[in-house]
Amino acid sequence: MRTPAPTATATPTAGALRHVLTHLLTPLLMCVGMGLAYLGAFAEPHPHHLPVAVVGSGHRAEAVAGAVAGQAGDKLDVRTVATRAEAEQLLRRQDVFGAYVPDGRAPELLVATAGSDTTAAVVQKVFTPVAAHQHAPLKVTDVVPPSQHDPTGQGIFFLLVALSIGSYASVAVIGGAGAALPLRLRALLAAATSLVVSLVGAALAGPVFHLVDHDLAGVWALGWLYSAGVLLVGTGLHTFLKRWTTLGVMVLFVMLNFTSSGGVFRPEMQNGLFAGLHDLWNGAAFVEGVRGLVYFGSHGLGGHVLTLTAWLAIGVAAIALAWAAERRGIKAQAAAEAEEEMEEAVAV
Repeated sequence: MRTPAPTATATPTAGALRHVLTHLLTPLLMCVGMGLAYLGAFAEPHPHHLPVAVVGSGHRAEAVAGAVAGQAGDKLDVRTVATRAEAEQLLRRQDVFGAYVPDGRAPELLVATAGSDTTAAVVQKVFTPVAAHQHAPLKVTDVVPPSQHDPTGQGIFFLLVALSIGSYASVAVIGGAGAALPLRLRALLAAATSLVVSLVGAALAGPVFHLVDHDLAGVWALGWLYSAGVLLVGTGLHTFLKRWTTLGVMVLFVMLNFTSSGGVFRPEMQNGLFAGLHDLWNGAAFVEGVRGLVYFGSHGLGGHVLTLTAWLAIGVAAIALAWAAERRGIKAQAAAEAEEEMEEAVAV
C-alpha cells in the first residue's frame, strides 16, 4: 500500500512547535529558579549568631546572659552591657537586635523594629520565657519604630521590588524594540529610564504612601543609583545573552537579589549563601541604605552607597564590553560584504 505524501503544513507546523517549545524553556527555568531561590531563602528561617545583649554589670546580668547563651547555642551571640543607654546606642547602630533588662518586677526588652520586624519578633520569642521564669510580664520597648504608614517596616522592601521591576522590564524593551539603535543611544535610554524609575520610586515612598517622612531626596538618590546599575548591567548583557537576557536579569535582580536584600529576613536569619550575598548585592545595599538613612542616623550609609556605586561601575563596564563586541561584529560584517562584492566583480 502506498504511503500518502505528507501535507504541505506538516513541516511548518513541526517547526512552529519546536519554536514554541524552545521559548517555553525560559519560563520553566524561571519557575525552577524562583522556587529554589525563594524557598531556599525563606522556607526555614532561624537565627545564626544573632547578636543580643543583657543589660547590667552584676552577677544577675551575667547569670541571665550565661543561661540564654547556654540554651541558644550558636543561634545567638549574647553579650552584656552596663547600662540601658549603652544598649539603646547599640540598637541604633544595629550592633545588637535586642537588649534584655532584667528586673524582678518589670523585666524589659528593647528592640528596633525599623531594622527588621521579623528579627524583633524572634528576639521577643527568646526572652519571653526568661521573663516568665521570673514570674513577671515582659515589657517590650521599641527604640526605633518604623513609620506609622509602614508599621512592619517592609515597605522599603516592596519599594525595592517596584524599582527592580521597572528597571529590568525596561531592559527587555530597550534591548528588543531598540535593538536597531546604536549602543550609545541604548545606554542613554537606560540612563534616562533609570531617572524616571527612581522618581516614580521617590513619589511612591513619599507623597503617595508616606513610607518615609524625611530625607526623601536621599531615598531618591539611592533609588537612582540602584536603578541605573540594573539598567546598565542589563543593557550591556543583552548584547551577549540576546533572548536569554530576561532570564539573566531575573537571576541577578530577582532570584538572588530580593532573597538576600534583608527586606523580609535579615542575613542573621538565613543560610550562608543568602547571608553572604547580603554584603555584596545591590538590593541589600538599597534596603539597608534607606533604613540607615531614614531610621538609624545614616549609620553605615557610606558602605551601602559604595556598593551601589560599584554595581553602577559594573554596568558601565558591561556597556563598554558590549560596545567593543558590537564594533567587532560590524567590522566583520563589513569585511564579509566587501569580500562578497569583490567576488561578484571578479565573476563579471
